[in-house]
Amino acid sequence: MPSSKNYIRDYSSKGEGKYDKSPKRMKDNRARKKARYLLEKSGKASRGDGKDVDHKNGNPRDNSKNNLRLIGRARNRSIKRNKQAGKA
Repeated sequence: MPSSKNYIRDYSSKGEGKYDKSPKRMKDNRARKKARYLLEKSGKASRGDGKDVDHKNGNPRDNSKNNLRLIGRARNRSIKRNKQAGKA
């Protein structure tokens, strides 16, 4: 509990959650940012447009042109995903 005297925060680079800094999660995050950059560079997206970049096959490291599309945030975050294929 954060308010107790003996509480020690865990800033390790392993684990899961919002602040996970594992190498796999960091690579995936870099790939997602690169995808957004590619769409901005091609003129399909702009900063502050309120849309997300969707990877059609569910693999964030696959930034091929035919795998990326720009869709609304609510729609992208409501897509059901599974562990095997990325998207159900």
